[in-house]
Amino acid sequence: MKTYVQPGEHLTLTATAAATAGQLVKVGAIVGVAQNDAAIGDSLTLVRRGVFEVTKTSAEAWTVGAKVFLDETAGSVTVVDTDNTLIGVATAAAANPSSSGEVLLDGVIR
Repeated sequence: MKTYVQPGEHLTLTATAAATAGQLVKVGAIVGVAQNDAAIGDSLTLVRRGVFEVTKTSAEAWTVGAKVFLDETAGSVTVVDTDNTLIGVATAAAANPSSSGEVLLDGVIR
């Protein structure tokens, strides 16, 4: 097909903020996990689909299938949707308190 460019599960973009490999990153409306370290202006590859362990809001309990959101201000993932970006769903229960949780990123831009 002449118009096909790529699958889109791994996107190489220009970093708009410093990023560390494994960190959940948002570039515009695109959310993914950084595959490499990058300084502002460097090439940054984001993995947009799959299950990842992410930093969560510690004082929350997650249930399997709960919608999760990126809280850019806190730099963590939360079940609170107010002013936060929906990024996927929890794939495992996470206790309150706990520092991380498993999330399925589905690659959909919301």
